This record gives sequence, C-alpha cells and structure tokens, in this order.
Amino acid sequence: MRRVLVLLLAVVAGCSKSSADTFSGAVLHTPYHAPATELTDTDGRPFSLTGSTDKRLTLVFFGYTHCPDECPTTMATLASAMLQLDDADRSNVQVVFVTTDPARDTGPVIRSWLDHFDDDFVGATGPLPTIKTVAERVGVPIDKGRRLPSGGYDVTHGTQVLALDGKNQVPVVWTLGTTAPEFAHDIHQLLS
Repeated sequence: MRRVLVLLLAVVAGCSKSSADTFSGAVLHTPYHAPATELTDTDGRPFSLTGSTDKRLTLVFFGYTHCPDECPTTMATLASAMLQLDDADRSNVQVVFVTTDPARDTGPVIRSWLDHFDDDFVGATGPLPTIKTVAERVGVPIDKGRRLPSGGYDVTHGTQVLALDGKNQVPVVWTLGTTAPEFAHDIHQLLS
C-alpha cells in the first residue's frame, strides 16, 4: 500500500507544474509601456510612473477612496502581500495608488486613506483627463459612473493591479480576487 501511495504521489508531482514556474497574474505577451505623463503625489510634488518609481518593481492600482468594495479590498490585500515578503524583496517593491476621482481625492485625503493600509504606499492625483490618459496607456479603463440617490456618484474603473518593471513596462497584470499569498509569490518570482 505504501509503495502504491509513493508511486501515485510521484505521478501527480510529475504531471503538475512547479509553483515556482507559474504566475497567478496574467503575463502579457506584449507589455504595456507606462507613459511619462506628469501627475502629482500626495505632497504636491510632480510624479510620473516612469520618473518617480525608483524600485525594481512597482505595483500600480487605479481606484478611489470613496469606493465601497474593490479599492479598499485590493489595497488591504497588497498591504498583506507586502508583509509576506522577506526584507530583500520588500525593499525592491513600491506600491502606487492613482486616484480615479480627483475631485474628491485631494492629496491629503489620499494620504490619510493609504495610511490605513501602509504608510509606505505612494498616492498620485491630477486632472481627470490626464489620469485617464495614463490609465488608458496601461490598459485600465476609467469612467465617471452613475449618480447615486444620495447626490454623490461612483466611478467605474478597471480593478487590475499592474506590475511595472525597471524598464517602465507592464509585463504582468493581476485581476480582482488575487490573494495576498499569490501576490507575494509572483512578486518574489518577478524579482528573482
């Protein structure tokens, strides 16, 4: 019986890919290229995805602070993933949140919101047409959504997290529902 179990485990192991060979995120055959378009960070300084991201890997997410579900969930997942990285990997990763609702998301509002997740996360804003241009260049749709009965509005935006490498390219995209361990695994693989 023991010999059959060992043989069965060997067969199963031989048929499956090693977790080191796979990504939870989608590997793009033609990477997106981040534009040098200037935005503004939460301290009011110029910020661009190409000129202001100095880590080997930058994770970029477009969202808004009034979002009731996907945005806080994604940012909490990224914060958890960062905690799962070893010191060497963590020191090579930057997380950037770009607002899709600049009318409500001022620099101080974004900074306060991000500090609930990780005070090392970077926030960026700018005029909505500029933000839309940056987002479209990296495959993220943005649209001012519907009016709410309360008089407010929601914002429709893509929920993917982008991996921006040192060449200002986006070779990997993660979709909504990626877990913190999956992010941590993929980040380690990208940095290896």
